[in-house]
Amino acid sequence: MMYTTVLGELYETQLDPTISYLHEPSTKRFSLSLDLAEIFKPLIVDSIIFSLINNNMLKGDDFDIQEGICYLSESGRKKFIKEYEKKLGTTIKHRTLNRSVSYRMFIKLECYKMIKYFIEDEVYKPLKAWW
Repeated sequence: MMYTTVLGELYETQLDPTISYLHEPSTKRFSLSLDLAEIFKPLIVDSIIFSLINNNMLKGDDFDIQEGICYLSESGRKKFIKEYEKKLGTTIKHRTLNRSVSYRMFIKLECYKMIKYFIEDEVYKPLKAWW
């Protein structure tokens, strides 16, 4: 889901999602979305997982075990998706812009920082969580 979210934001810019820096570039996959997702996975996905577990929001019936592998059941996936969408809409004060922006907007702003790096040869500084 994180990769798809990042890819959606990339499509709203002029960046080519197949050209990347961390992952092997390929015309058959969107490597840049993989690169940018690395920044946001701990902030969004990992925090949701910890929240779901620590708040006992997931129960035994939210998991299926098939051939020794544990998967989220339909109910578990629905809970995760609900929390994921909620997290993307959560706002945090942006230190540079001095206003609140959503996590989804942080992803878009990261794309724009890359464009600025290419156009203006400005040093690219990836997002660092300060909260």
